[in-house]
Amino acid sequence: MQNVGSRPIADSEFVMHLSNMGDAEPEFDTLIPELKDWNNGAGIGAEDWIGCVGNTELAIGYSLIFWPRFARFRNYIVRDGLANAAYIDGWEEQCGGDRSAVERVVNHLHIVDLHAYGTSGTEAQIRYLGRTLRHIHEIKLRSEFSNARFEVYFNDEPGLDLQDYQLTFWQIDG
Repeated sequence: MQNVGSRPIADSEFVMHLSNMGDAEPEFDTLIPELKDWNNGAGIGAEDWIGCVGNTELAIGYSLIFWPRFARFRNYIVRDGLANAAYIDGWEEQCGGDRSAVERVVNHLHIVDLHAYGTSGTEAQIRYLGRTLRHIHEIKLRSEFSNARFEVYFNDEPGLDLQDYQLTFWQIDG
């Protein structure tokens, strides 16, 4: 028996959950409009496109996003780089010492902030990235902290302001 978020599921369902992430196959031509312009309009596949426009340094940098690092600090599990007393203490005071509230705010990530100086993307692009990152966080947290239970949340509602698409996670007591 595994947990996805706070919901226990059978091992076979967990494998299915990981393989399709519960979503229909994304339309990469829609998510990456440039694909159809390559090869004199004949188009290019997403993986081939990455090979043409990407580079090793970007791949290494993106690994930090797509395989996140976490740290244990006191009784908290937080995104790497956020585990310092002054930062956590401030949020502890604001949240009345509620661990899950502290973790929710400390661990939140606005998807559009992944590219501070680029374009923010479309709603479809931001929601696709958010869903993907939600699943990655579920898997990574479970693999690193097998004795803890987590809620990983992404507000995947249509029509939000792009800044409002956020991912966060926190430990579930019990």
